[in-house]
Amino acid sequence: MEKRGDEVHASETEVSGGSKEGVVRWVLIIGLILAVGFLTIIWVTGAAVQDDGADSETSVSNTIAVEEAADEDRGEPIAPAMDGPEEAADTGEEPGDAPAGDPKPDAN
Repeated sequence: MEKRGDEVHASETEVSGGSKEGVVRWVLIIGLILAVGFLTIIWVTGAAVQDDGADSETSVSNTIAVEEAADEDRGEPIAPAMDGPEEAADTGEEPGDAPAGDPKPDAN
């Protein structure tokens, strides 16, 4: 750093406080290459280990066949009975309504 009158002149290295070697650029490049390499290895080994049977391929026809087989295994759904007791229709009560009863004044 040199001083010429009222002006201070400094070099790029003195102002930045370090050297300009490009180390960060190399770290990023090497890290990117390693990440892509590891993900490629994971992808390739996963594809190599995968079963190549007919059920391994996902298609619309396979999906429909699996859903139909699951529906057959479950059986028929239980539908609620629509026929209620005769008394409920006569009194205007719906099934599931609790009887009103007589409230007692001393019940707490």
